[in-house]
Amino acid sequence: MNKPRSSGFAQLAQETSLYPQEKLAAVAEPSKSLRIGIPKEVSMQENRVALSPGAVALLVANGHEVTIESGAGQSSKFADQEYSEAGAKIEYSTEEVYKSNMVLKVEPPTLEEIEYFKPGQTLISALQPGQTSTEYIKALNKKRITALGFELIEDKVGGMPVVRAMSEIAGSTSMLIAAEYLSTVQHGQGIVLGGITGVPPTNVVILGAGTVAEYAARAALGLGVNIKIFDNQIYRLRRIRHALGHQVYTSILDTMTLRDALHKADVVIGAIRAEKGRNLCVVTEEMVMEMKPDSIIIDVSIDQGGCVETSEVTSHNKPVIRKHDIIHYCVPNIASRVARTATLAFSHIFTPILLQAGEMGGMEEMIFSQRWFMRGVYTYKGSLVNLHLARKLNMEYRDIELFRAAMF
Repeated sequence: MNKPRSSGFAQLAQETSLYPQEKLAAVAEPSKSLRIGIPKEVSMQENRVALSPGAVALLVANGHEVTIESGAGQSSKFADQEYSEAGAKIEYSTEEVYKSNMVLKVEPPTLEEIEYFKPGQTLISALQPGQTSTEYIKALNKKRITALGFELIEDKVGGMPVVRAMSEIAGSTSMLIAAEYLSTVQHGQGIVLGGITGVPPTNVVILGAGTVAEYAARAALGLGVNIKIFDNQIYRLRRIRHALGHQVYTSILDTMTLRDALHKADVVIGAIRAEKGRNLCVVTEEMVMEMKPDSIIIDVSIDQGGCVETSEVTSHNKPVIRKHDIIHYCVPNIASRVARTATLAFSHIFTPILLQAGEMGGMEEMIFSQRWFMRGVYTYKGSLVNLHLARKLNMEYRDIELFRAAMF
């Protein structure tokens, strides 16, 4: 008998079953979910908070967990309800907030707050080298905390985004402060900041030619102020003239020229940042004694130690002191006067960094794979890794590159 002829479909089906089959790809998930704690600020009358509700909502939407202490955003006009609706967990216990893997603050934690930390946690906050002590660094190292100073963190092109943002705010705000304390009601000279028809303009001396100086000068120029800008680098003076678009008076920090300018000044803005961890004092007490009575010095660089010899740290509760009949305004966190604006600026900087850290697998992976971010680290798991701070405090130093080499 003849065998029934095969149609070949069975054989074809058998062969095609061996072919690679289509399959739905899994949706990518974050490499690691960050647990971020935002405690309420307790020092220096700090009104800012590190993240806005909008930033929290974006982080939570990307799989991260945010715990914020009740009332942390109140001074910035952000209510607990806004954070809760954004997906944050509202915590009434400070200790519970510090149980997060990473703590994000504005001001450096106090020695009492450091006691809340657990070994191996990460801290991102301001550093303020001018006020950092050996005791403070030892307390961080005892807890083996990896601490980053946000004013040291760079971006991919070598800029310092937090410093830039806060400097813009401080520069603009400093002229508003000057206008306030030149008034009669604040026992100043009783003059308007700027000038009117037939009356000579106010004389303002700006020390430094960085971002603070640029935005202070922008605000002053709009009021018709007579400005003189001093710096110890020609390229900075050239840059600020180009940025302002005005032929303003600029000079190197020549002692005789500076002394003459200070003698005529109504307002002095100290905006010289510390270099290599050391502040640069350019105005001596003798120069201050020669200034006009009731003129004002606003030392914006006081958080780095100040650039005026007679400067002393003040607070928002008592912002000014008088020395040699000269008003000194030396509040280290000027941006806290406009806390909501400053909080939004922080949020726009920190949110992309935190999202990138989550994608890379955590903060440690972020530190050692991104050199611009690694530059913000000053203590790492029990070691001081910032050379300038180690020299200033005369403490033992370890190069963080050695830890990086050990990992890779």
